[in-house]
Amino acid sequence: MKSKLLLILVFTAGMLSHRIAGAQQAWQFTLQEANDYAMKNSYVVKNSGLDVNKARKKVWETIATGLPQISGSMNYTNFLNLPVSLIPGEFFGGEPGTYMPVKFGQDYNSDFGFTLNQLIFDGSYIVGVGSAKIYLQMAEQTKEKSEIEIRNAVSQAYYLTLVAEENLKVMKENLESSQKLYADTKAMYENGLVEEQDVDQMKLLVQSAENEVLKSEREIKISKIVLKYAMGINVDQEITLTDKLNQFVDPLIATGKQPNGFDYTKHIDYRMLDTQRLLTKKAWDLEKAAFLPTLKGFYSWSKTAYGNNANLSASSVPWFKSSMWGLTLSVPIFGAGQKIARYRQAQFEYEKIQNDQMQMSETLQKDYLTSVADLENALAQFDNTNENKQLAKKILDKTKIKYNNGISSSIELTQTESQYVQAQGTWVSSVMQLLTAKLNYDKAIGKL
Repeated sequence: MKSKLLLILVFTAGMLSHRIAGAQQAWQFTLQEANDYAMKNSYVVKNSGLDVNKARKKVWETIATGLPQISGSMNYTNFLNLPVSLIPGEFFGGEPGTYMPVKFGQDYNSDFGFTLNQLIFDGSYIVGVGSAKIYLQMAEQTKEKSEIEIRNAVSQAYYLTLVAEENLKVMKENLESSQKLYADTKAMYENGLVEEQDVDQMKLLVQSAENEVLKSEREIKISKIVLKYAMGINVDQEITLTDKLNQFVDPLIATGKQPNGFDYTKHIDYRMLDTQRLLTKKAWDLEKAAFLPTLKGFYSWSKTAYGNNANLSASSVPWFKSSMWGLTLSVPIFGAGQKIARYRQAQFEYEKIQNDQMQMSETLQKDYLTSVADLENALAQFDNTNENKQLAKKILDKTKIKYNNGISSSIELTQTESQYVQAQGTWVSSVMQLLTAKLNYDKAIGKL
């Protein structure tokens, strides 16, 4: 019995430790997987989706106002004191000028029934239904715009993390090299081959390399926090990026100059403004509809009972039916110029949005040409900084060899080390500038 219990405890402990290890395990993402995750979990995208659902309900709400509306009612009244009416006395054989108090009705009455209202014609309703559908279109485009912005934010943070990780790898290699130089210099000092100043100079070199490593680690931590925030992941959750930096940089270098021209009418910003133009046109049409008549129909049916007994549901109590139908026509005749003023205001707003649309087309083309120039410039700068980094590394390696052979001084080695670190930092900036320029280009042509 004890052996079985021990086996169960061991098995349970193993399962718990496995679950804990699984819970602490880092999630892995490619850039595509990170964007896919963000599309499902980003709070911004979620709210945009809720706005789309809300817009769909708004469409039905608008349509429903033109469908039959049925309302029911039921009343039960107990007159504690029946109303008194005064009747001329001569009706009852009295003197002229005198009045007799008379009570009409009975102590209890009740009624129930229903009323049907139907809109037959209303220009505002027709315009409103069309506007609601365009409103839904605007909500869907706003969601699309939000998704583009989230993809841009996720991609930026993903690239920044990859660049920081690449930089950390280089800085760690540099630190290892500096530590080896420091150890060798210290050994030579102990053998009387170099001065103490050379040891101190190498120690400064190590400390500088350690600072660069710490700086790179902080940059990775911060960029991952930004990435997780954009994706909608808890910032305490560990994540690992599985894509490599060269997967994004190499194709850009191979492609070179980007193709000229794009269809600005398919860009999300232009489409959203065009939808706004349609809404403005509907608002103008709504003011036009205000000059048209409105026709409504109704049907009403009810039953009423009266009695001096509180129980009006008794079979002996008669119920009297009442029903009617009718039409209501409302025709605007004179409004002191208010409708015309509103009509003109809506017309001016529509003309303004047309001007905005023309300006948007020029803005998008300007942004496109700018993004092409920025991308070409970023490619050129990357080529230059990449070559400079390789040259700085080559100079540093040769200086280390000279220093080990006693040809070069520790100060010269420190200078070439700083030159290499600076070249590496410039290269990191150029990589990020290149990737950002590509994102801006994709965004400018509406392909992000």
